[in-house]
Amino acid sequence: MSAAEEILDVVDEHDRVVGQAPRGEVYAQGLIHRCVFIRVRDAEGRMFVHRRTPTKLVFPSLYDMFVGGVVGAGESYDDAALREAEEELGVSGLPRPEPVLKFLYDSGGVAGKWWSAVYEVRCGLPVNPQVEEVAWHDFLTDDEVGERIGTWEWVPDGLAAYEELRAREAATGGRAG
Repeated sequence: MSAAEEILDVVDEHDRVVGQAPRGEVYAQGLIHRCVFIRVRDAEGRMFVHRRTPTKLVFPSLYDMFVGGVVGAGESYDDAALREAEEELGVSGLPRPEPVLKFLYDSGGVAGKWWSAVYEVRCGLPVNPQVEEVAWHDFLTDDEVGERIGTWEWVPDGLAAYEELRAREAATGGRAG
């Protein structure tokens, strides 16, 4: 099955399931759906950063500081976060990602709106990212990521999640998670 054929839950502005549709249809019609974003840190606290492959349906070839993706029909956010993190990092036995926040993201017409559940996880395992998803990767310090915010082209939803996390961290005086 292609990514466009994957069945997703369609939800409303309150994150209640109102139906199901193939991903391609969800994107084409701008239907609200669910996504997970997982900020991955290595044992030294550096953040996993990658560039998406040019074959991605949404935001191809852009940089991202999260791994993640859509939540499948009937799947929980928590299960999707673990599945997506392990798939994209190419690992198994990852600790369950911890939920941090959730917000409704509006892509401005690119692919509709989606509920964005943001998670964090530590990965002490060697990563072997999925070649279909990740064209380049590295672990960068927070300062290195900050230096690249204005120079690299980032996925807009990942950048929005990053800004949400930074705002929460500023309000709480530390890391969001």
